[in-house]
Order: sequence, then C-alpha cells, then structure tokens
Amino acid sequence: MDAVQPTAPTAASSIDGVWQIALGELDIKMGIKIIEESVERVVATMPVEGNRQSFGLLHGGASLAVGEAVGSWAAVKHASTMGKSAVGVDVSATHHKSARSGLITITATPISLGRRMASHEVIIENESGERLCTLRITNLIIDIKK
Repeated sequence: MDAVQPTAPTAASSIDGVWQIALGELDIKMGIKIIEESVERVVATMPVEGNRQSFGLLHGGASLAVGEAVGSWAAVKHASTMGKSAVGVDVSATHHKSARSGLITITATPISLGRRMASHEVIIENESGERLCTLRITNLIIDIKK
C-alpha cells in the first residue's frame, strides 16, 4: 500500500509559511478543539463524553488518537518552517489514570526538532490538572509532493 503524501499547504492553511491546524473528520467527531498552536506548543481539548468505552471510562484508543493528532500537528508545524511536512513513524503511550466525565487537555511539546525527525511529548490531563496519559510520538520530516 502506498503511503498518503501530504499536499502543499494552501494560503488558507498557512500564516507566514507556518502551517495552521485544520481538523479532520475524526477530530470533529471526537469534539477536539484547538486552544493554542505554535512550533513550541500545541494545546487542544476534548470532551470525555462521546469518547468513552463500554465501562464508562475515557477510551484508551481515544487518548491515543487525540494524542497522536496533537503530536503530529506539532511536528507538521515545525516541518512547515522548512517547507516540508511530517508523517508519524512511532507512538507509544502510558495510561496513568482514568476519567469518566469532563474535558481533557492535550499538550504537545518538543523533545527534539530536527531536519529529518521530530519527537514530541504529549500530556493528557483532566480538569484538575491530573495526568491521565503520557505519549511520545516521533514523526519523519518529508518533502511535500507538489
């Protein structure tokens, strides 16, 4: 199967050459909202309601999906400063605590920003600031097919 290649950012999706986050279909269904976006930090929120598993807890897969999205957005923002894009190559997560309701906050900060790879730590917290999950994501920096 061929990998999906990102296309060149449109004028509407970049400001001063830095890519601006655009929510995808799953992001919208999960209720994700972007709070802050920069190369140094991407912050989003997501409701627990609508993202729970059958036991009434925040689904671990939802945590991974939102964490991977936010970490990847952070990597693409970095890559866009070089006229490039990014694709995920590795993600791992540790679940520390569960949630049954409320709004979670997802924050991605860089561990390493290189010309070929970018790694980010993504922290998911509840409304009390308690850490629910820690992710590490690594993205490959790639050329954009025109």
